[in-house]
Amino acid sequence: MRMTPQRQLVLDAVVALDHSTPEQVCKHVQQTTPTVNITTIYRTLDLLEQLGLVRHAHIGHGAPTYSARDHEHVHLVCHRCDSVEEVPCGLLDELSGTLSARYGFKLDASHVALSGTCRNCLNGEN
Repeated sequence: MRMTPQRQLVLDAVVALDHSTPEQVCKHVQQTTPTVNITTIYRTLDLLEQLGLVRHAHIGHGAPTYSARDHEHVHLVCHRCDSVEEVPCGLLDELSGTLSARYGFKLDASHVALSGTCRNCLNGEN
């Protein structure tokens, strides 16, 4: 598959924006190429994910967020203030081993968002 200029623009936007929704990617791309529409962005993100260049995660409600493939971590999402903290995937190694041993399931921890309450909200700071 060849990397067209349009695909490269979408990939560059994902890298530049770190965690971004398709809508945010679209706005970023439209700064240089105003004729690109959201349908093209969704199709391109899907293709880039199939090629292993980007990945998505569902953080809270709404659209998935996309990041570069090598951007791997678990997201901790606070129910109260909607903050998102990134923690190393290795924190789920024990769970991953248990899932593998008991159920033959291979966990992709980089695709995980855990919901709960952050330290600040628990301490009444938010």
